[in-house]
Amino acid sequence: MTAPATGAHAGNGRRRFVAPLREQVDVACFRHPLFGGYGEHLDLVTATRWPDTEALNARMPPSGHRFVMQDATLLADGLHYEARIAQGRIATRAENWHDLFNAMVWMRHRALKHALNQQQCRHIARMGTRERSPAQQALTQFDEAGVIVQVRDPVLLDLWDRHDWAALFHADAGRWRSGDIVVAAVVGHALMEQMLVPGRLLVGKCLVVLGDPVDGVARVADAISAGAILVTPADLRPLPLAGIPGWHSDQSETFYAQGDYFRPLRNGRVYPRPL
Repeated sequence: MTAPATGAHAGNGRRRFVAPLREQVDVACFRHPLFGGYGEHLDLVTATRWPDTEALNARMPPSGHRFVMQDATLLADGLHYEARIAQGRIATRAENWHDLFNAMVWMRHRALKHALNQQQCRHIARMGTRERSPAQQALTQFDEAGVIVQVRDPVLLDLWDRHDWAALFHADAGRWRSGDIVVAAVVGHALMEQMLVPGRLLVGKCLVVLGDPVDGVARVADAISAGAILVTPADLRPLPLAGIPGWHSDQSETFYAQGDYFRPLRNGRVYPRPL
């Protein structure tokens, strides 16, 4: 079994994830529900050739931001990555899966990405670039592995609170299909990168919107802009994404009993209220 992962960056002794070459990727992986919100942009990842920044900018809705090639000339300005974004320049490496998926999230959820950047810049202005606040860690974790989940029934949220994964995913599988609980958006570009390798058991870092709002993603973006959420990594709920009905080939009771992936609730862990 592939070890659980939460993003592209190594942590807690895990080795850094290395994405496969473009020609090694089976394009069938992009039919996974994780990419469900990016259908209009999937040709960027299924084509045989890498898109350049000009092609990416042609897809970017008018927003004051543009993708620029990250090269030695760009880096010579000495600016922090987030500071460049605040100036409207999104540094993007050539032929790089991580940055290509990041670009797709900007195309699809630019208000959310802009809110994340605004908050990062506020913390950098206060703390400098040598230290990172708990809020910056939370903002980065959500940027890399973030998932927005809408929950209509608080009973399902209670199951999640208690890490009753067998009930949340297996016994209540029909509730996912009916829309009582639904993934509103996958915004973590590191999750997308890791999905290039079949069989990886990924964990999303989630923010939850309770009820049936018109646009849960917009509510999250507004809350981030206001500084009301993502003030600490504890604001994020882990969700073993392979447990969602239809997201993994094995969804038997035995599968959900794997405690190294479907982990029990840690003593003392309490999740914040949803939006």
